[in-house]
Amino acid sequence: MKATPEHHERIAKLTFASVYPHYITKVEKKGRTKEELLQVINWLTGFDEKKVNALVEENVTFKTFFEQAELNPNAHLIKGVICGYRIEELENSLTKQVRYLDKLVDELAKGRKMEKILRVA
Repeated sequence: MKATPEHHERIAKLTFASVYPHYITKVEKKGRTKEELLQVINWLTGFDEKKVNALVEENVTFKTFFEQAELNPNAHLIKGVICGYRIEELENSLTKQVRYLDKLVDELAKGRKMEKILRVA
């Protein structure tokens, strides 16, 4: 599926606070923990729990969220399809970063081992 400019704009304006509770619910329903989710977010963005909570409180958009993040140098190793989009084919960097996070949450919920999720060699 080809991402449109409208799709990119919609993702940029989406708030992290509106999606974060869904991430928590998704992983907890599958027997994983909020702490594991925070570990995954920390690996991708460098944000600790305090920073994640502050970003939720500030109701930041994903654009602001990823502008403040220090993306893990191994993030490019996250590949595959998420929400109908092949991550490695996405040209918009923000959309790609949001899909990285979606993919990691998905892998966590599917029971993948943490070493695999965090792309440990």
